[in-house]
Amino acid sequence: MNDSKQLKIVVINSLVAPEGADQAAQLQAERARALRIGLLENGYNILAALPPDADLAEQIAQLQPDVIIVDEQSDAALKKVVDATVNAPRPIVCFTQDKDRQKMQAAMEAGVSAYVVEGLSAERVMAVMDVALARFEVDQKLRNELSETKLKLAERKVIERAKGLLMERHHCTEDEAYKRLRRLAMDKNLKLSEVAQRMLDVADLLL
Repeated sequence: MNDSKQLKIVVINSLVAPEGADQAAQLQAERARALRIGLLENGYNILAALPPDADLAEQIAQLQPDVIIVDEQSDAALKKVVDATVNAPRPIVCFTQDKDRQKMQAAMEAGVSAYVVEGLSAERVMAVMDVALARFEVDQKLRNELSETKLKLAERKVIERAKGLLMERHHCTEDEAYKRLRRLAMDKNLKLSEVAQRMLDVADLLL
């Protein structure tokens, strides 16, 4: 994500105001149009502009955008976007007129990278996009580190259980049990945790 302007963007907002729409709906449609124009004028690549009632999960899966922008839509629309990106995280930018701090907090916790109140002027487009991308990359790094830490902890627990099993079965010391595990792992060209898990699986079958 070195050049944000090379990213493929999907915008989710009102495309046009329906016939007979009230003033609020007309203003929303105009804001949506201004947002798209602002992105295009700043050189961003808009893959598609989708209405909030579209099948967002299917559309996102087909289009595979790098960034998703949600422009002041219902909580349901934002939730659909978040759900659609659970297995393939990507930056989500939300523009809104709603200053409710609880909604903002909930959106950020759900995975929104940038939550912008009071709309977006053309002058701020690049700054907001850069901040959203930077925050997303930091969040992903932290999530990956947390996932790796949890995995290492789980592997350590498996190894400790396998060592305990060997100590009980062979009446050996902890160091001797560890050396047995390590030797098995080397002989079978497997990770220590994989050998330990197989040993525990076999023990469970024999119970």
